[in-house]
Amino acid sequence: MQHENFGEITFVSSSRTKRIIVHILCDGLKVTHPCGVTEKAAMEFIDTVSIELMQKQAILREQTPLNRLVIDQNTEWRTLSFGIKTFAVARKELFFSLENGLLRVEHPLGLDFGNQLIQQKLWEGVCFFLRKEAKRLFPKRVDELAKEHSFSYSVVKIQASKTRWGSCSSAKNINLSLYLMLLPQHLVDYVMLHELCHTKEMNHSVKFWQLMDRVTGNSSAALRAELKKYQLL
Repeated sequence: MQHENFGEITFVSSSRTKRIIVHILCDGLKVTHPCGVTEKAAMEFIDTVSIELMQKQAILREQTPLNRLVIDQNTEWRTLSFGIKTFAVARKELFFSLENGLLRVEHPLGLDFGNQLIQQKLWEGVCFFLRKEAKRLFPKRVDELAKEHSFSYSVVKIQASKTRWGSCSSAKNINLSLYLMLLPQHLVDYVMLHELCHTKEMNHSVKFWQLMDRVTGNSSAALRAELKKYQLL
C-alpha cells in the first residue's frame, strides 16, 4: 500500500516471527508480521509508533544519497522518450520545461551541484517528468507484453522506488519504478517480463527462470547480468 508519509508499505506474513517487525527504507517500510496478525492490525501498530518511525526514516534519508547519478552542469542524458540537458541561465530558481523531446533544466549561474539539497531539488524536478512519461508508456507496454506471452495481471502502478526496479503482488498488481525510464528499452522489457512471470510463479524457482527463458528467447541470464550494470539509484 502507498502511505502519504512513509511511501510504499509492504506487508509480509511469516510463520517464523512472533511479533511485528518494521524495517525502515528510504522510500517505504517493510512490515513482517505473524500469520495470525492481519495487515490492518499491523497498520494500527505502525500508527502507534509513527512519529518515531518518521524520525528514523528522515535520518536515513539524510544519510543516504538521493541518487548515485549526479545532475550537474554537464548533464546530457537520454531517457526512453526524452532527453535531459542542463542550462546555466541568469535566474534565481531552478526551472524545468519539457518541449520537443527535451527536458530543459535551467539553473542559476554558479550553482553548487555538490549540495545535497540542490541535488534533491534537481531530482524532484526531473522525477516529475519521469513519472509523467512512465505513466503514459509503461501500462501500455506491459499490456502488449502480457498479450504477446499470454499473461494476466490486475493493474500497473508507477512508484518512485530506488531499491528495486519492479515488483508483483499476490493480487497480480505490478509495480514499476519510474527510474526505469533511464534504462534502455530492452532492459525495461526484461523487468516487465520478470514481473509478469511472477503472476504465475511468485518465487525465483527453477520454474520461474524456465518461464523467463521462454519469454526472453533464452536470454534471461544475459539480460539479468546486463541489468546489474545499471545500479544507478
